Amino acid sequence: MSAVDLKPLAERAGLNDYELSQISDLLGIQWAPMNIPMSRRLQTLAAFVWIYLILFGEALAIYLFIQLVYSRFWWAAILYGVWMLNDIDICHRGGRVSQWVRNWTWWRYLCDYFPINLVKTVDLDPSKNYMFAIFPHGVISLGAFGSFCTNATNFHKLFPGMSCHLITLGGHFLVPFFRDLALAIGMCASSEQSLLHLLDQKKYEGNAVCMIIGGAAEALDAHPKEYKVILSRRKGFIRVAMKSGASLVPVFSFGETDLFHPPNNPENSLLRRFQEKVRQWTGISPMFPMGRGLFQYSYGVLPIRSPVTTVVGAPMEVKRNLEPTNEEIDAVHAEFTKRLQTLFETEKVKYLKYHEEATLVIT
Repeated sequence: MSAVDLKPLAERAGLNDYELSQISDLLGIQWAPMNIPMSRRLQTLAAFVWIYLILFGEALAIYLFIQLVYSRFWWAAILYGVWMLNDIDICHRGGRVSQWVRNWTWWRYLCDYFPINLVKTVDLDPSKNYMFAIFPHGVISLGAFGSFCTNATNFHKLFPGMSCHLITLGGHFLVPFFRDLALAIGMCASSEQSLLHLLDQKKYEGNAVCMIIGGAAEALDAHPKEYKVILSRRKGFIRVAMKSGASLVPVFSFGETDLFHPPNNPENSLLRRFQEKVRQWTGISPMFPMGRGLFQYSYGVLPIRSPVTTVVGAPMEVKRNLEPTNEEIDAVHAEFTKRLQTLFETEKVKYLKYHEEATLVIT
C-alpha cells in the first residue's frame, strides 16, 4: 500500500523511499503490497480472467471461429457450424449442464475472492420445481453467477436433490464456443418456452429456474450502498409461475451493488440517455465497471473485494392457472413484492455493515 511495499522496485530503479512516495502520491495510485499470500493472488487472477471473459469473451470467440474458418482446419469450423445449427434450440429445451465444468477450481478461487456465499432460510422440497426471482442485478450479477452457475457455493449440499439453471439472454447462445461454456454451467435462454420446459413437473423434479428479474435495465442503477430494483412493471415471471404452478422464491444478493463504482448517471443525464438507447437496441446495458487493477487498488475493471451474500427466501406457493387474468397476476405480484421487502428488511442486518441506512427502492 505504501512506498515501503515497493522498496525492491525502488532500489532497482535507484529511487529512495521519499522519491517513490512522491511518485505514488503524484499518480494517485494505491499499490498492492508485495507479500500477498499465493491463495489471494490466485483469487485475484481468477477474478481478472472472469471479468475479461465477460467483457470480451464473445468477441474473442467470434474472432477465433473466423480464424478457424480461414485456417487449414477450416473443415473443423464447418463441422462445428453444422453441429451448432442442429443444436441451436438446446437453450430452450433444458440446456446441457456439465457438473465437471461447474466443479472447476477456477470458480472456487473466484467465489473466495469476494467472498460469495449462498444462504438458505428454509429447506426446499426436491419433488417440486421453483422459480427463483433474484435481486438486484448489480453491474454483472456476480452473486447469482457464483451461487447458481458453479458448485463453489455448495448449492447441491444446501438443497440436496435439486438442480439450478440461471436464465440469460438467448443471444448469448448464438455465439460459437462461448455458448458451450454457458450451457455447461447450466444457463438457459430467457424465453417463455424455455422457462415452461424447465418448470414442467411432468419432465423434471427439483428444478430451480433462477431469473434476475430487473435485467439489463436494473444494472443502470447499480451504485454502492443503493438497492433500487425493477419489479413493479415486471410481471412476466409471475405469469410463467402461474402457468407452471411453480413456487416463487424471493432471492436477494446483499453486497452486489458494492463491487464496482460506476460513473454517476442520474435520470435524463446524457450518459443515462446513451445507456438506455444502447440497451433498447441491443438488450445489453453499456456499463463502465470501475473497480481496481491487478496490482493496484485505484484504477481498473476488476471487481472490488467485498462480500456478497445471496439469501434464498421461503417459497411462495402458486396455484397452477393456464390462463391467468391480469387481476390474478396483480394479486400474486403484490404478495410476492411484500415477501421480497420482508426478506430484505429481515436479512440486511446480518449481511450489510451499513444496514441502518440501506433501503430497498422498488420501481
